[in-house]
Amino acid sequence: MTLHLRPVQFVDTPVTHPDDMVARIAGGMQWFAAYEAIEDGVRRTVPVADVAGLGARALALHAAITAPRAPLRLGERILRLDQPLVAGILNVTPDSFSDGGRHGDDPAAAAAAGVDMAAAGAALVDLGGESTRPGAASVWEGDEIARVVPVVERLARSGTPVSIDTRKAAVMAAALAAGAHLVNDVSALLWDERALDVVARAGCPVVLMHSPDPKAGGHGRIAYRDVLTEVFDWLEARIAAVVAAGIERSRILVDPGIGFGKSLADNLALINGIALFHGLGCPIMLGASRKRMIGALDNEAPVDARLGGSLALALKGAEAGVQVLRVHDVAATVQALKVWRGLRDRALVGG
Repeated sequence: MTLHLRPVQFVDTPVTHPDDMVARIAGGMQWFAAYEAIEDGVRRTVPVADVAGLGARALALHAAITAPRAPLRLGERILRLDQPLVAGILNVTPDSFSDGGRHGDDPAAAAAAGVDMAAAGAALVDLGGESTRPGAASVWEGDEIARVVPVVERLARSGTPVSIDTRKAAVMAAALAAGAHLVNDVSALLWDERALDVVARAGCPVVLMHSPDPKAGGHGRIAYRDVLTEVFDWLEARIAAVVAAGIERSRILVDPGIGFGKSLADNLALINGIALFHGLGCPIMLGASRKRMIGALDNEAPVDARLGGSLALALKGAEAGVQVLRVHDVAATVQALKVWRGLRDRALVGG
C-alpha cells in the first residue's frame, strides 16, 4: 500500500514552537506538529521534524501539504485561498433535495438570490440545473442549458463569480460562454467524454469530485477497506489524468464527495480525516451542507432543520484547513467563520 500522510496535532500558534517542529497547511491559518503516517493498514504518529526519515514519497506529500495554494482567478476577481471561503449553493431545479422548485422558473429571482449570497459573504455562487440526489432523473442538456444560462448571464453582469455545477460538456460550454468562471463536476469530468476538452480549452478552474461510479450518477455503494486512503488514491489518479490532458494543476480543486456512494461511517471518516487530502497539492472543497448524514445523526431531522449540523461540519472543515465550503446557508456560515477566525487570530497573539 502507498504511504499517506494526514496532518495531526494542530497547534494554536507556531510562536511557541521551533521552526522545524511545526508546519503550516497550504499557506493557510492552520499549523500542525505531526503526521499520522498510514501504510499497509498500519497507522503511526510521526513528528513533522522526522518526516524525511519516511522517504521520498513522504517528502513529496509534505511539500504538497505545506505549499501555498495559488489564488483562483475568476474573471476580474482573485480569490485568495489562505483562509476558508464560502461557495453558496444556488439550484434552479424542480427536484433538488434541499430547495427544489424555489427558483426553477424565474431566472431573475434566482440571480437575485445569488447576488444576495454574494452580499452575505459568499466568494462565489455554485449554480446547478440538474439534481444529483439519489434517484433523480437525468435532465436533457438543452433543458439544463435553458435553466442555467439566463441566471449565469445575470450573475455575471452583477459581478458575482459563478461556478457551474454540471456533468455535461454542452452545459459547461454554454455556461462558460455566458460568463461562468469555474466548473464543478460531481463526476470529475468522467460522465461526459467531451467535458475534459471543454475545460482544458477554457483554461478555467475545475472541481474534481470523488465518485464511486461517475458514469452511473455517483451513488453506487461499494465496500471500502479504508475509505480515506482509497478516495485519496482515486483523486490522485484522476488529477494525474486531467493534468496529462492539458489542465494546469494550479486550476484543480478536489472534493471527497460526501454522501456520494458512501455510508454514514464512510462520510464521518472522510470528514474526520479530510486533512489527508492536502497531500494532493490542490485546494479542497467540502460539500456537506444539509446532507443526509446530519439527519442520520439527529433523529432523521428534515432537510430544512439541518443548519446546526451543517455549521458543525463547515467548522470541522475549516479546522482541517479546507479552502472552500459549499453551503446552502451562506450568512450563517459566514458568521460562524468570522467568529472562528476571530478565535484563531486571538490565539495567534497569545491571548
